[in-house]
Amino acid sequence: MSTALRRGLFLVLLLIAWEAGFRIFDWGWKFPSVTQTFQAFYDGFVHGQLLEATFQSLTRLLLAFAISILVGTVLGFLFARYRLIDDTIGFLVVALQTIPSIAWLPFAIIWFGMNDFSVIFITTLGATWTMAMASRTGIKNIPSIYIKAAQTMGTGDGMRMFYQIMVPAAFPHMITGVRVAWAFAWRALVAGELIAKGVGLGQLLQDGRNLADTALMLCIVIIIAVLGTVSDHFCFKRLEDKLLLRYGLISGKK
Repeated sequence: MSTALRRGLFLVLLLIAWEAGFRIFDWGWKFPSVTQTFQAFYDGFVHGQLLEATFQSLTRLLLAFAISILVGTVLGFLFARYRLIDDTIGFLVVALQTIPSIAWLPFAIIWFGMNDFSVIFITTLGATWTMAMASRTGIKNIPSIYIKAAQTMGTGDGMRMFYQIMVPAAFPHMITGVRVAWAFAWRALVAGELIAKGVGLGQLLQDGRNLADTALMLCIVIIIAVLGTVSDHFCFKRLEDKLLLRYGLISGKK
């Protein structure tokens, strides 16, 4: 039995168990049934509510994620190449990594107001520190022969060394950081949208809570899970597999 077939069968059994649990245990409004959830999906997409919220959230997420990848990669390079920066700012980043990004939302609201800038700010923070530490690890694990060979060929120690040698060589480690940063960015985004104003999945989740609309709330949870899984499987995982295959870290045979 193929993996896709096994997963499809599992989902069918899960839906049956879900509907049976709703009817047997009489969950009422506390947790929706399968049919109620499908109806909420239909209403949300027909009236455009879920589509607009998903689009707005993805726009914020992709912008913040791009910033975090850029900033995190540069910070990782600096930490790996300069001992003084690693011992000072690098030590601070390790401390900041333990702080939930939502803890910075009150500061963001004071600085930027209850708008998109606040949400993008904490979403960027949620992914930047993870990306910085993954980049640092990847660059530190580059074989020294690569660096010496590049210097011998006239690459130097500046930006050419960074984007021509270090970033490609550190990709196998960095792609893991990218996948984790993507998950962290989603968490920070939804947490920020729960509080800040504006259209988004987090705000729609808050509206569902205020209305005790558990079907709508579950729809949003499912959308977030599907988007996160699909993007990770069809984008990041495939890129990771290609990079590992290119560097000979996995076999091309299945």
